[in-house]
Amino acid sequence: MDDLVGVGDAERIILDQCRDFGNEKIPLEQATGRILAEPITADRDLPPYNRATMDGIAIRSQSFQEGIRQFRVKALQPAGAVPACIEHPDECIEIMTGAAVPDTTDTVIPYEEIQIQNGVAHVMSGQVQPGQFIHGRGRDRKQHELLVPPGRAISPPVIALAAATGRDRLLVKRRPRILIASSGDELVEIRESPSPYQVRRSNPYMLHAALAFHGLQGDLAHLPDAPQIIQQRLEPALRAYDVLLLSGGVSKGKYDFLPGVLENLGVTRLFHRVRQRPGKPFWFGVMQAGPVVFAFPGNPVSSFLCLHRYFLPWWAACLGQPGPSLRAVVENDLVTTGSLRIFQQVKLRTEESGRLVAVAAEGNGSGDFANLLDADGFLELPEGVERIPAGSTLRVWPYQAGLFSQTTYNV
Repeated sequence: MDDLVGVGDAERIILDQCRDFGNEKIPLEQATGRILAEPITADRDLPPYNRATMDGIAIRSQSFQEGIRQFRVKALQPAGAVPACIEHPDECIEIMTGAAVPDTTDTVIPYEEIQIQNGVAHVMSGQVQPGQFIHGRGRDRKQHELLVPPGRAISPPVIALAAATGRDRLLVKRRPRILIASSGDELVEIRESPSPYQVRRSNPYMLHAALAFHGLQGDLAHLPDAPQIIQQRLEPALRAYDVLLLSGGVSKGKYDFLPGVLENLGVTRLFHRVRQRPGKPFWFGVMQAGPVVFAFPGNPVSSFLCLHRYFLPWWAACLGQPGPSLRAVVENDLVTTGSLRIFQQVKLRTEESGRLVAVAAEGNGSGDFANLLDADGFLELPEGVERIPAGSTLRVWPYQAGLFSQTTYNV
């Protein structure tokens, strides 16, 4: 049976298989980039006291309004200390940034506007406003108020709020157990010397590195071109893992055994082959009470494209996160084919106006993984047309680390 599907249908079928892998509690210092699975609420007002925002003196503003310009320094108020109090209109407290402002004062005058000599502060400013340079108690958030809802990606500000509310551990979305397996007798280990007709295994390491960039880990394995051995190795893997990422052995050749073995083991095929280039032989299936299986074509660029176009958006959707929506303007005319959706490797640059521009990076097909280094992402060219004019705006899938923010996926 030929169940060739379009890119949009493949995306929909995959997103329909989103899974919840549960939650786990982890130390705060390990939580950056994960997805929060519990609310963070304020355990007290933020800030918890009236806080000085400048070094200087704290006074009663009414005293200044009544014409007093010299104030006797009664005490020095450092941050973290119990606040001192004044009893007379011409008294002040010398106060440091972050210190609690005494209830008997209502304004802070910074050092830049005073002179202190022999324990007396002389105010040089001609204007003092009540409440100036005081960060009022509860002004940011009130006790028991929701600070961070569940489902939020944990960023450094979220870490700060968690620490400020006394949380040294956070409940986060659990990551899936992933197996990354290559397939094919032409592949040898990276430490081995290949024969003139063999190559070293690079796909699983490439996929493993891409997952690591997005906060995921995976175990590595290899499958030979032998159906019985493939079945022996995949059967326990289907029980031990939540996701299988397979590379190779899924086309129409006589040594492409994976589709048949997977179906023999009870994995339901949801589609096999997508109207796209590269990556047309992509196989996808699920197992009842078992893992989701992404079986990518063995050509390196095909595997890399399918990971970014299908797996990473699926993982974001599993976490309840929005999918990517990055678009770029095509700098030059592009020629395409009418029957397949083409994923063109492109260099990306941002102009001063903020416009993202894509420039085609020509390669030598889906086996040319060296060319991945010369590009920044894949531009998605629609099927049904033969020419994409310069100035068109199309969807783009960046993959170079550090080029664009990946917080959606780094979970």
